Amino acid sequence: MHGQLLEAAYESLRRLLTSFVISIVVGTTLGFLFARYRLLDDTLGFLVVALQTIPSIAWLPFAIIWFGMNDFSVVFITTLGATWTMAMSSRTGIMNIPPIYLKAAQTMGTGNGFRMFYQIMIPAAFPHMITGVRVAWAFAWRALVAGELIAKGVGLGQLLQDGRNLADTALMLCIVIIIAVLGTLSDHFCFKRLEDTILIRYGLAGQKK
Repeated sequence: MHGQLLEAAYESLRRLLTSFVISIVVGTTLGFLFARYRLLDDTLGFLVVALQTIPSIAWLPFAIIWFGMNDFSVVFITTLGATWTMAMSSRTGIMNIPPIYLKAAQTMGTGNGFRMFYQIMIPAAFPHMITGVRVAWAFAWRALVAGELIAKGVGLGQLLQDGRNLADTALMLCIVIIIAVLGTLSDHFCFKRLEDTILIRYGLAGQKK
């Protein structure tokens, strides 16, 4: 059983990290586009708000039909679970950047391209974005386990389903505790430390209460 738990945890984390990286890239890009282009914000932005209200597990039947009961289906719904939250937090963060930051950067020759995006906008929007990252991580966990409960393959969700089939309460409780511990440790030692480091680096630590 010990070996099964390690293998299941590894496979779940592999799917989770793959989905999370995709959701961060896609969500941040969408947030930037919504913040910079009013037409997109009024059209696709409204759609993203609507999609954010749909539970990720609702997309699993579609994913199974489109991709089959495999890893891709789980990665698909896990990515959806985190992308919309990341998009909205990025949009909010970028829209709340003080205009003087952008004007000062342009005056110093930064321009309006990719350099402006990663040197000015991302650091300035970070206090909003890190909240989105942490919430997206939690949503991704929920979507992952829900997907693994139904889709085939090795994972913590599948072990949880096996425990239910065997009426093994101890196994189910063990899986729930593992999920909680992994989620808490990753948030505390990764995202919280990243938040503190960035806030100190850009002189925003005093704004944190």
